[in-house]
Amino acid sequence: MTGISDFSILAPVPLEHLQSGRAIASATGFVAFGSRKWELFRKVDELRGGARVPVLIYPSHEDVAAKLSFVVSWLGWYVGCEESGNGKHSKGMAHRPPTTGQYTSDNQGHWAVFWHVCDLYELPAAQRLPISAIQTVKGGWRKTAPPRGPELVATPSTLEVPL
Repeated sequence: MTGISDFSILAPVPLEHLQSGRAIASATGFVAFGSRKWELFRKVDELRGGARVPVLIYPSHEDVAAKLSFVVSWLGWYVGCEESGNGKHSKGMAHRPPTTGQYTSDNQGHWAVFWHVCDLYELPAAQRLPISAIQTVKGGWRKTAPPRGPELVATPSTLEVPL
């Protein structure tokens, strides 16, 4: 990996949190999504050197296993994270999608890290791509194991990522 343009983050996020999170990102500067993959975000922060990183998001579906047919249909920019000792974001619900409020564990101890995304938007239909078309940064997609959380991937050359 030689430059920041070499990688992106691929992540599943429930559609309801994407839709309500877009307004939060616009109003507060970023939306905070939760994850248990604190090691991944430490690595991203080390690699990015303070630069923004594209985030390719596909809507996940509750109680449905990840499938290679899922489609990246949202894009945003990763701008940092905060690790959580108690599973809560340090600013409470200020940067969390309002829809997470209906899930007790989402804001009370479930997450190890909150990753911050700005400029979140839904991709036009012509720019969407199936997750099966995305390569990992190591060069090959695990065809038998779609991601169950955020992962580092190669930025697709076909994706138009505005700076």
